[in-house]
Parts: sequence; C-alpha cells; structure tokens
Amino acid sequence: MSDETLPEGVSEHGLPFTIRVADRLRRLPPYLFARINQLLHEKRQAGADVIDLGMGNPSDPPEDRIIHKLTQAAQDPKNHGYSHSRGLLNLRREVASRYFKHHGVRLDPENETIVCLGSKEGFSHLCLALMGPGDTAVVPAPSYPAHLYAVALAAAGAILLEVTHPEQFLANVAYTCQHLCPTPKVVVVNFPHNPTTTTVEPEFYVDLVKLAKQYGFMVISDLAYADVAFDGYRAPSFLTVPGALDVGVELTTMSKGYNMAGWRVGFCSGNAEMIRALATIKTYYDYGIFQPIQIASIMALRHADAAVEAQSAVYQRRRDVLCSGLARLGWPVEPPRATMFVWAKIPEPWASRLGSFQLAMKLLAEGDVAASPGAGFGPAGEGYLRLALVENENRLRQAVRQIGRCLGRD
Repeated sequence: MSDETLPEGVSEHGLPFTIRVADRLRRLPPYLFARINQLLHEKRQAGADVIDLGMGNPSDPPEDRIIHKLTQAAQDPKNHGYSHSRGLLNLRREVASRYFKHHGVRLDPENETIVCLGSKEGFSHLCLALMGPGDTAVVPAPSYPAHLYAVALAAAGAILLEVTHPEQFLANVAYTCQHLCPTPKVVVVNFPHNPTTTTVEPEFYVDLVKLAKQYGFMVISDLAYADVAFDGYRAPSFLTVPGALDVGVELTTMSKGYNMAGWRVGFCSGNAEMIRALATIKTYYDYGIFQPIQIASIMALRHADAAVEAQSAVYQRRRDVLCSGLARLGWPVEPPRATMFVWAKIPEPWASRLGSFQLAMKLLAEGDVAASPGAGFGPAGEGYLRLALVENENRLRQAVRQIGRCLGRD
C-alpha cells in the first residue's frame, strides 16, 4: 500500500500512528491567556471596539530618525546577507557605552555582551545553555510566563519564591540554598518586576551577589523595564555591584523605552563564560538579527536618550489617569514606580465571587476591556489584574468608564 492510500492515522504496517511530542512540552503549565485571547479575537472580528490592556505591546512608534536609518540601511545590498549570531560589534560597543553612561559599568563588548532576538529569546536560550535535567532555578512569583516556561523547556525544575517583598525574597533564597541539595543552579531576578511592578534599590543586588558567591548559584537579571520609570526613580542595574560580573548576567531590551518591540532587539551582558555559553547555543539556532535593524539600533542607542525619557513621561501620565480612575471606582490601586503596567488588586466582592480569570473574562465579554488575570502569572498572582498602559489617556478614561458600567450592573 502506498503512502497516498493509507487511512488517516494508520502506519504502513497497519498499526495506529501516534504523534509523540517531546516530554518537555508536557512539562509546560496550561496557558491561561488562550481563552481570553480567543474571545478578544472573536469580538474584534465581530466589530467590537475592545480596549486592550492585556498585552504589554507598545502602541507608540519609534523615533523618526530610527525608522529613517532602518530604511536607509535596507537600501544597501550588502546588508541583506546572513548576519553574525553574536550581533554587530559596533552595536555591542554601543550597549557597553550605554551601560557605562547610565550605570558606570565597564563591559568588554567583545566578550561580555551579545545581541539577542529580544530579551525573551536571550533568556530562553540562556536557560538552555546553563541548565538541564536535575538542575533547579529560583523564579520570582508571580511569574512572567517566559521565566517559568524557559526553565521547564530546559528540562530543569523551577522553585517559585514570592517576590513582592524583596528582602523576604532574599531570605527565602538563602533558606532554599541552605536546605536544598543540590542547591539551585540559577536565581532569576526581574526588577522592575513584571507583573507586580515591584522595584528594588541597589542594596538588594549587593546582598544577592553575596548570596551567589556563598552558595555558588548563577544570577540572571531581567532588566527589561529599566527604561520605564516614574517620579524620579531610576532602576538600578545588577551589574553595578562589585563582583556581579563573577556570578551573573543581565538582559536588556529596546522593546519598551524605544518602542521597538516588533524589531526584536535585546542584549545579554555580564559574565564572559555565561555569554560564551549563550553564544554557543545561538550559533546553532540563528544567524543573528537582520542587519539594517542592528544598524538602526546603533542610531537609537547613540541618539534617542531624550526620546526614551519622553516615552517614560507618557507612561507616567497614563499611569496617573488609570490609577486615579480605578481609585474612584473603589479599587485599592498603588501607583507603580516603574514598568508599563498597573498591578491592580481586585476589590470585593469580585475577588472572592469570581477570581481574576473569570473577572477578566467578564470585563472582556460585557465591558469590551481586555485585562490579564493575575492567575495567568501563577497562583501567587490570584486576586489581581495586570493592566497595560498601552492605550492613550482618553482610551484609558473610557476603559475606566466601561469597567465601572460593567461591574455596576451587578
């Protein structure tokens, strides 16, 4: 019998044929956002004007000069071949220069920084480079899904530690290292934190480096939201601490402050051995970022500091509009010091009657407002909604009105 005449689901030997996916896929937790995303798609297909505060997808454009440089570089035929998986050296030099200018950190652009396809790709492949079966990683809880899933895809185990009280988080890291054998191989930190918007001061990283050297774990610091900070707060870099380069790396991105999310440009900087391990993985997986995008990113890092500051001010105004509006509805919201999110505690009776997932579904179905349920970030996120500051101020005011009307009906 030829392959063309085989009944569906039957092998050439007449036995049932089964697709057997890798065990690593079975280790992934359920994706709770799928139903919300499907309903959002269906409502928009039906013509509903849904205000989407669910995904942290910047809606503002990059600065004009960045786009102009991209189009100019794309006109050069030499820029259309394979690039280098580590990224252009001149781009890595600009990353090192920005670290020195903003944080006083000296980096070797040749060995201590690498260009990634966004910080998410860098983090995921770094987990693959550093961990395997039998290894464990401490992951902040509530958890940005990629932090949890990347550890699972590397066949390692995740130890979830509550993160909204940073000093207690450090104490729990120490306790875990004292009582777990073998000790965690990696500790992940993410400040300003997604989704809770928790921030830290530089002293936090001093203590973290001490613990890393005491217990022998590596540190991965996800600094994705450093460019979006409010009220004079400046997010510190893990790499500023003496000894940090001995124990860890830090991920940064151009997605948020530069409004280049779809461009997929991020960086991993720090310990040379960890960078080398990531570079080895990337050599097997990709040929680097489209070269005109890297050239435009050089332009952005050199000349767009003022635009980044202006964008942060835009997010601060949106934060004020959304937080004040929710407060008028009786939501006990604490304005964040950083990130492009508001981590909104759900008031009663909605917290106990519906929970975060059902409330998010209700707001979308009946109020045309999309929000991310806290439960989507793990059990520690229950009782909250994450609201992204990606709509303009008028749309945010409208979102508050629609939330009020939706919940006011009951």
